[in-house]
Order: sequence, then C-alpha cells, then structure tokens
Amino acid sequence: MAQLEIRTSPQGKMLQLSGRLDAQTVAPLWPQIHQPGINEVDASGVTYCDGAGVALFYALIQGGAKIHHLAQPFTELLDVFQVEKPLYKAGPRPETGWLTALGKATAEHKTALKNAISYSGELSATLMQILRSPSKLRITEVLATASKNGADALPIVSLIAILLGMILAFQSAIPMRQFGAEVFVADLVGLSLVRELAPLMMAILLAGRTGAAFAAELASMKVNEELNALITLGLNPVRYLVLPRMIATTLMAPLLSACAVFIGLVGAAVVMLSFNIPIQTYISRVSTIVHLGDFIGGLCKAAVFGMEIALIGCYRGLQAGSGASAVGAATTQAVVSSIVAIVVSDGLFAFVFYLVGW
Repeated sequence: MAQLEIRTSPQGKMLQLSGRLDAQTVAPLWPQIHQPGINEVDASGVTYCDGAGVALFYALIQGGAKIHHLAQPFTELLDVFQVEKPLYKAGPRPETGWLTALGKATAEHKTALKNAISYSGELSATLMQILRSPSKLRITEVLATASKNGADALPIVSLIAILLGMILAFQSAIPMRQFGAEVFVADLVGLSLVRELAPLMMAILLAGRTGAAFAAELASMKVNEELNALITLGLNPVRYLVLPRMIATTLMAPLLSACAVFIGLVGAAVVMLSFNIPIQTYISRVSTIVHLGDFIGGLCKAAVFGMEIALIGCYRGLQAGSGASAVGAATTQAVVSSIVAIVVSDGLFAFVFYLVGW
C-alpha cells in the first residue's frame, strides 16, 4: 500500500512517499501530485518501485521537483529515463578500407549470382512440369495478365508508334528532298520500324509499365508475407506467380510490336502525302524493301524482350527486402535492369543478324 503526505514549508511543498509503488497503488496518487508548488520529494520510505512508480517520479521531475533518499536500485531504474542521459551511445564507427569494401561487394555479387541461378533453375524445372502436364498451367491467370499488361498497353504503344513514324519520316524527308529522293524515305522508315524501332520502343514502354508492375506486385506480396503463406501451403511461387506473367508477356510483346509497326507506317504515310508522294508509291516501296524475314526477325526480338522484362520484373519482386522502401527499390531495379537487358539483347541480335546476312 502506498502512502502520500504533503508538508508545507517556507521553501515550498514537500511530498513524502512510502510503501509500494506499483500499477495498483500508484493510480490513486496521480491526481494529488499535480498540485502546484511541489519542489521536494522524500522517497526514503519507498520499499518497492516498478515501471508505474518510475513514471510517477518522472512526472514529478518534469514538474520541477527533486527526488531525495530514493533507494539505489530504484534510482538506477529512474536514471535510465532521464532526458539528459541517453539510452545508448554509439561508439565510433570503424574505418572501412578498400579491401574490406571489395570483400563485401564480392560477397554481395556472389549472393546475387547464386539467387539468379537458383531462380533460373526453379523456373526451368517448372517449365518442364508444365510441358509434361499442360493442364497445370493457370490459363485464366495467363489471359488476365495478357489483358491487363498487354492489351491495355496498346493505346500508349499506338500513340508513341504513330508519333515515331511521323517524326522519322519528316526528319528523313527534309534532307532527302534536297536531292529529290523523298520516295526513299519509305524504305528507311519501313526497315527501321520493322527491324529495330518498333520492337525496341515497345520493349522500353513495356519495361516501364509492365516490368515495374510485376516487381511492385511481388514485392508487396513479399513485404506482406503473402509469399511465405504460399510456401507454407505447399504452393510454388514461381509456378503460380512468375510463369503466367512470363508466358503472357512473351506472347503479347510480338503482337504489340506488330501493331506498332503498322501504326508507325500509317503515321509515316501521312507525312509522305504532305510531300506529294502518292500512297500507292509509298506502299509499293515499303512492300518491296521489307521482306517477311525482316518482319519475323522483329517479332522474335520483341518476344525475347518481353520474356526478359517479365523474368527480371518478377525476380526483382521476389528478391525484395522488408519495409515500405523495399517496394520502390525493387521497382526501380526492375526497370533499370530490364532496359539494360533489352539494349544488350538488341546488340546481340544485331550481331547475329549481320552474321546470317539479314
């Protein structure tokens, strides 16, 4: 039982506390300690003090009172909560040399390489299972992903494609007009769009739109422990989450690229009409210079770009850390890695096409 007594002196009021100060006995004392003028507290009679008693003493100290004769164990407990005394003082950080930094970077890259190899192996095993038993593939999820991240991207791809075709034709026709060679703009635009610009432009848009969405979705699921829940239920996240997204994006990327080619050629045709080139001449030149092999090569590039975007986006999402910032970091890494992979793959395709004579 706690007892409280207030004595008045010329210097002010002195509060005398005794007994046990715990959660049950301290509660009735709170209204009494808020009296004005209390500047001294005699705690010599306190026999027990827990967190509730410390809170009472702390409130008195904040009001300007001084604690006297408090037992040593209780004083140490109260000192921890003093504002002037920090709870933890960090020591000096050791200097990191270049050898230590190199070792840490090597270990991080080794871990990243190990995770990438494990991811590739798990995906390959899942593909083999689907090839043996196609009924295990989630067709509904594939179609939903294709509609959301493929068909819904057609408006922005179409807008960029028609502007790209018009700009390319206009910028090419101006210098060629000096030599009376405006008709050859159709050759330049047709080959550029079919072989290079349409697949590359589509892939970059898809990386910023679909790849970022995949990374954000999977990273959010990992932060919310939904991936761990799937594993606990015996479900493979690669099979249920990654594979449908990869198949849908790989199938939709060539279709988007083909749409970008035709829409870009329409935009270039509008510019050619403004330069008094008949539409029949334009179509004839394009059909003559662009062969079926060029079109198929562009579609193959688009399919590879789409597969890379889906795989990288899902991988960054699965490898996301914990915390709110992990989603943003995974999204940024997915977009940057996808664009780098697209550019490198495009260079390899150019080299291979050169070797085969395309």
